[in-house]
Amino acid sequence: MRRQTLSRPTRPAARLAALSLAAACLVGATATTLAAPAGAATSSACSTSGFTVTMPDGTVAPSKGARASTAALPADARIKVRGTYVEFDVAPVTGAVYDYVYTGAANRLSMTPGVRTPVMAAKTLDLGPVLRSDVDVRTDKGDLVLISRGGGAKVKVQAKDCATGGIFQQEVEAARAVTATHTLAPGMHYYVNPYTGKINFGNDTLFRGKDSAQVATKLSQTETTTTWSIAPGGRMGQVLGEDAVELSAGPTVCVSDCQARNRVRGSLPVTDPAFS
Repeated sequence: MRRQTLSRPTRPAARLAALSLAAACLVGATATTLAAPAGAATSSACSTSGFTVTMPDGTVAPSKGARASTAALPADARIKVRGTYVEFDVAPVTGAVYDYVYTGAANRLSMTPGVRTPVMAAKTLDLGPVLRSDVDVRTDKGDLVLISRGGGAKVKVQAKDCATGGIFQQEVEAARAVTATHTLAPGMHYYVNPYTGKINFGNDTLFRGKDSAQVATKLSQTETTTTWSIAPGGRMGQVLGEDAVELSAGPTVCVSDCQARNRVRGSLPVTDPAFS
């Protein structure tokens, strides 16, 4: 696979000018690419060993699943999810996700082979610490489903341990729209990809990522932070690699039991030369 570095403005002012222009066109519009787990990720890009999940009390969740009460947990309690290619933490009483890292583990499809790369500092929700009923965690080889409930709301986190593809999703069920704030890790920035006209995030290497939304509206964006309003039943995802630069037409409107048919599975044109 031939790859080359993306040519784009490197001065912060130039990046922000381009980003502001694109964001102005996108505010109030529904986001464009569904980020359901797996996406165009191929089996060669994914781990078969699966995630290791450590609960807030320090116990390791068995692969058959675990349930824990969240009633007495502090708001900053974390569930630690560790895979071969990706890792992150989940705060079960708020539904927030922290410290999403692309490990750079050896894989021919890795965008940063051998280089550990922090991607997202946080994906927070404005629910507050209301998910104080219980949290369920299930793993199946390289797949993870984590569901936290309480206060009339539910947050489902789905992930797949892959070096590339649509491998992360954060879904909210609540009686009102929920504001999500995505904050990039140091070294990452949002920018307009000149080959697609869409907003990616990266770090001036071959790394390509993209926020992906369904039934959610972008509210604001800076070089390092984006806020979204997620309608009831909507979801925010994240895609990496080729999935982040596909010329997609947008997702179907789906607010319940969305399945793999809502994904494009790498079937759309790619014009970014990093993946040609």
